[in-house]
Amino acid sequence: MSFVPPGTGWPGDPATADTPVAHDPADVRRLAAAGDTLAELTAAQSVCRACPRLVEWREDVAEVKRRAFMDETYWGRPVAGWGDDEPRILLVGLAPAAHGGNRTGRIFTGDRSGDWLFASLYRVGLAVQETSTRAGDGQELIGARMLASVRCAPPANKPTPEERATCLPWMSRELALTAPSVRVVVALGGFAWQAMWPALKEAGYSLPRGRPPFGHGVEVQVSYGQAPVTLLGCYHPSQQNTFTGRVTAQMLDDVFARARALGV
Repeated sequence: MSFVPPGTGWPGDPATADTPVAHDPADVRRLAAAGDTLAELTAAQSVCRACPRLVEWREDVAEVKRRAFMDETYWGRPVAGWGDDEPRILLVGLAPAAHGGNRTGRIFTGDRSGDWLFASLYRVGLAVQETSTRAGDGQELIGARMLASVRCAPPANKPTPEERATCLPWMSRELALTAPSVRVVVALGGFAWQAMWPALKEAGYSLPRGRPPFGHGVEVQVSYGQAPVTLLGCYHPSQQNTFTGRVTAQMLDDVFARARALGV
């Protein structure tokens, strides 16, 4: 089998063999709306099969594998949100990496982007370890939660507009369930910045009329009910950005330290 069956003992697997499976966009909307708790929602996210192209890709990658991980079992399923159930800070990314989250079952875990990200989160006090290599490795987030705007690893790291739209209800519902505690939302990259606006609107956030452009360190004030919330932009710690110096360790630390200060 080219993916880990739910409920078979993978560390942190939120699903069981009885978790309902979404097979099309209508199923996603229905099951996302029915998720009354994060546990129910992440379980349903983790077994979704609504996008045929993404299902085929993630499972092909899990079967073929990368040579460096040939002896490992790949997760091969959607990667659900992860972290604190009542977070002050949300970290939003694009999608799991084919040989990162799609392999380990945890967003930003087991790839070079995650190496940079978790090291920074650890330095500013938002993670208990400076590395995140696999599910069940002891890593925990402190007052924070991670999620991806698209839950499956896409070919060439480029989900289609239809796939983004299909996945949107998962993100919107997770934003709604965590909204009472959230004070900061950090978008990791321009795609995440664009994707989170419609999701925030669906989740009940009050947003400005115009969508401000993405930039590193950009801050936008929004609200949820009477509570102020800050949206922060952060360059994605991709290898392209870190190798070229477009983003440095200090730049990441500055954004996450700001997020932690605002989230207190």
